[in-house]
Amino acid sequence: MLNRKEKTNFDGATGVNILVEGTKIIGDIISESNIRIDGEVEGNITTSAKVLIGGNGILKGNLTCQEADIEGRVEGKLMVEGLLTLRDHSNIQGDIYTNKLHIEEGAIFLGACKMNGSGGFKATTSTSTEETENSLY
Repeated sequence: MLNRKEKTNFDGATGVNILVEGTKIIGDIISESNIRIDGEVEGNITTSAKVLIGGNGILKGNLTCQEADIEGRVEGKLMVEGLLTLRDHSNIQGDIYTNKLHIEEGAIFLGACKMNGSGGFKATTSTSTEETENSLY
């Protein structure tokens, strides 16, 4: 077992949206680009890219995305098309729907998990969270 943290690469043509620590958004976020949350979001996040929730980041809502790397806290459903990584200090309270899951020792997860390795779910910004959840599997 490797005892190192992988660096998250947010470089690329899609850009990065960053919510810094001390900032709070109340409402939904819809984006085609990568998102990094170090502040707090009360609402749903939907993107066809990657989401990183930093160690001080908080999401109180559902997350629908291509990939996710969680270091902070999430209270809501996680719907991740590719790889979902729960880092050692993450705290998840909600159900997980993903194709790949990596959980580091020390992560806290309270909820159900449904995995489908065949890629039966697509993260898209054009469908509602309810429609995405109903078409997962």
